[in-house]
Amino acid sequence: MLTLIAGMGTGIGALLSLLPQARESRFLAGAMGFSAGVMIYVSFLDLMPQAFDELSVSFIPRLSQLYGVLAFFGGIALIALIDFIVPQEDNPHEFNHVENAVGSPRSRRAGIMLALAIGIHNFPEGMATFISALDGASVAIPIVIAITLHNIPEGIAVSVPVYNATGSHRKAVVWSVISGLAEPVGAVAGMLFLLPLWTPTLNAILLAGVAGVMVYIALDELLPSAESYGHHHITITCVILGMALMAASMLMA
Repeated sequence: MLTLIAGMGTGIGALLSLLPQARESRFLAGAMGFSAGVMIYVSFLDLMPQAFDELSVSFIPRLSQLYGVLAFFGGIALIALIDFIVPQEDNPHEFNHVENAVGSPRSRRAGIMLALAIGIHNFPEGMATFISALDGASVAIPIVIAITLHNIPEGIAVSVPVYNATGSHRKAVVWSVISGLAEPVGAVAGMLFLLPLWTPTLNAILLAGVAGVMVYIALDELLPSAESYGHHHITITCVILGMALMAASMLMA
């Protein structure tokens, strides 16, 4: 259910794309900056410390640090590999992609290809959400918030070219929702393939890997995209607001 909520961020983005204000550069820069702030804060101040703590139960401090760091960069390598596999012109992690999609007369095929590309990227995000939820709601909910916010601009990027090509709001929303459904599919894959092998050590390694995935998304996709709109101060302000929100939620947990 949590991964379904996160995945439906693309549907929210599709609905917001019906509003002219949601296509404005200020809104997109702020939304992406806010999401990046959430992801970076949660990764470094929640997921990584928890991974180190769990690894320290099974390994001496130096090894627990080493394995956590290797898992972190392993997560980065995984999402970077997916970026490499997906062609650049259909890759939602290329910072100019959302900007070019919004308001431009692109073909229906372009929107559909973008929906499929986003679906490929959403699959490991769904698995990451599932992994985090195994440690409880206090770990999973901040990640769900971050990924949902991150998916909203992607939903706008899918829906606008499809709508421009077809004139159908329904088709635009449907393709955005389809791209988001890859997240619960990733959760099901995690349940089928990871749960039979589950140990506290594996859990810690996967949490560190999830942190790497989220930091990569923030640095490779969200911040460059936000900065490309030219509203630097709005972006930075929203990055800090995203961090502050997560700090407050963790203090109250």
